[in-house]
Amino acid sequence: MPPSLTALILLCSAFSGSTATLGSPNNVRLSSYNMNLVLRWDRPEGEASDLLYTAEYKNQISSYKTGCLNISALECDFTPLHLSVYGRYMGRVQAVRGAESSAWVESSPLTLDRDTVIGPPSVSLVSNGATVEVSIKDPMFQISDLRNVYGEPDYNVTHWKSSRNETARKSQITQQTRLVLDDLDAWSRYCVQVQLKTGIDSRTSLPSNVTCQSTAGAGSTGSWLLSAGHGAPWLAAVLVLVGVSLAVALVVVVVRKRKSISRFLFPKDTLPQCLKESLPALPVSTPHPVKELHPGEELCDQVLLVTGGGGVEEEETQPDAGDASAPLRS
Repeated sequence: MPPSLTALILLCSAFSGSTATLGSPNNVRLSSYNMNLVLRWDRPEGEASDLLYTAEYKNQISSYKTGCLNISALECDFTPLHLSVYGRYMGRVQAVRGAESSAWVESSPLTLDRDTVIGPPSVSLVSNGATVEVSIKDPMFQISDLRNVYGEPDYNVTHWKSSRNETARKSQITQQTRLVLDDLDAWSRYCVQVQLKTGIDSRTSLPSNVTCQSTAGAGSTGSWLLSAGHGAPWLAAVLVLVGVSLAVALVVVVVRKRKSISRFLFPKDTLPQCLKESLPALPVSTPHPVKELHPGEELCDQVLLVTGGGGVEEEETQPDAGDASAPLRS
């Protein structure tokens, strides 16, 4: 082999070694659900699981910007990066291991408002007698709001009787988020499913989960009993009978035990027996005898008089017949 050809081969090998040496990610795709933006990919074939990935995105007027750097996951969420609901985006990803890297692999472009998948609305049911009230809540978008992007939506409400022999379904279109289904049979169980349709380009959402509720009789207010019994009238009757029986038994017990209840709620203030035994016996006080006076008899007291010379004279005083408070005589 000529020396010049050998040098050319070595030079080509050196240049090829400085470029991509890892396998590239496969199945790179950009997707959107409720106005998010996520790039996903599969691991390169034949490569170990110790790879890291760098993902980038751009719109129709900008260059690529880094969204995720050296991550091990097989997806990158670009939603928090100030996206526009009407923007057209592309993504790309590269595998990395140390100083080695793969070639970039781009996704197909995606326009958010046109290509995003609109999730199902939320549905709740409340029965009132032989009618069922349907409440609808729009799906929550990651960016902006459904009505800001698509305007006022329509709702396709489908309901049917939950029965093995019943397959007929009735649908109606409405713009109201609350409506009443009144063409129902009493004491029956009905199921409802709702699908949303946008007002601008008539895009449809995913259908909601099937939600079921039982009706009661016309004018009945005990629909919650039927909900617990899944539409079984005998269960409602049993629950009512049990409640009435408990109420009657409670009234009978209160009437028969009213004295005991009264003593329990309003006890008398008495000392415990142990305290009574530990207290000393109190002496019984006897009143002083009162001398009975006979007619004409005077009551006299002994009075001690101190004179100026320091002597003490004892004199018997008697009350004045005219004045009980007369002064003493010295």
